[in-house]
Amino acid sequence: MKNATKGAAKPSRDAEKQLQGFINKFEPKHQALIRALRRALRKRLPTANELVWDNYNFFVIGYSATERPSDSVISIAGAANGVGLAFYRGATLPDPNKILQGSGSQNRFLRADSAAILQRPEVEALIAAAIAQNTAPFASSGGKKLIIRSISKKQKPRKRPAE
Repeated sequence: MKNATKGAAKPSRDAEKQLQGFINKFEPKHQALIRALRRALRKRLPTANELVWDNYNFFVIGYSATERPSDSVISIAGAANGVGLAFYRGATLPDPNKILQGSGSQNRFLRADSAAILQRPEVEALIAAAIAQNTAPFASSGGKKLIIRSISKKQKPRKRPAE
């Protein structure tokens, strides 16, 4: 495996173009929210690799210290019914305010109505705890790869049906 933290890698234009195409499948308000969350998370995690899946159920951008999905600490997840933030190991995060949703053995999530959710102290505390418990530390420089991990040929619609 290549060293994900070596050098100051920039996302390839092809991967960025592909990513924008995935985002463009959503309703305009969800497109804007995904882009705003992405900008904020790039600023918060400047050396993180972005791992992208455009799968059957969800579109996901995971923020990882390595190229491995299991090292993602937080992800943007989008579907026709909205956008959320997912914590890969959310079940083990301290959540005194009980804001995390989900009951699986590992993942927990928050629904996001705006990028301002990232500025809430309780959400920042969750992000900090997720980073602290991650086994792979983020590099102090470098990283920043945009990696398209998976594209499903068959997908649920990314927009709600017209009512």
